[in-house]
Amino acid sequence: VQLQASGGGFVQAGDSLRLSCAASGRTANSYALGWFRQGPGKEREFVALVSFSGINKRYNDSVIERFTISRDNAKNTVVLQINSLKPEDTAVYYCAGRRSYDSTNYFIKGLYDVWGQGTQVTVSS
Repeated sequence: VQLQASGGGFVQAGDSLRLSCAASGRTANSYALGWFRQGPGKEREFVALVSFSGINKRYNDSVIERFTISRDNAKNTVVLQINSLKPEDTAVYYCAGRRSYDSTNYFIKGLYDVWGQGTQVTVSS
């Protein structure tokens, strides 16, 4: 499975962005897909995860009110809708996949099997 993230950019605080991750490979639809982000000088942190069915989702508590993750298996795509962007959302956003969805350890980056290249989001105040 390969992942290709896109949709980042330079935006103003309060704006919205839609990040996309295109998954390719024979088993792509069987992977749980999610997003992590890494801000300047920070560790890479979990943002959101969606199961292969698209039904089960998990979010970082800090973003749950503004971020929405969804997937379209017909298009092999997972989308992260980000509303009301804040300067602290500035980061490189990485798409990541794992072979199994787990509601207990979804935030552990070492348990993800495949990573995309990242897309930069910069939010100006």
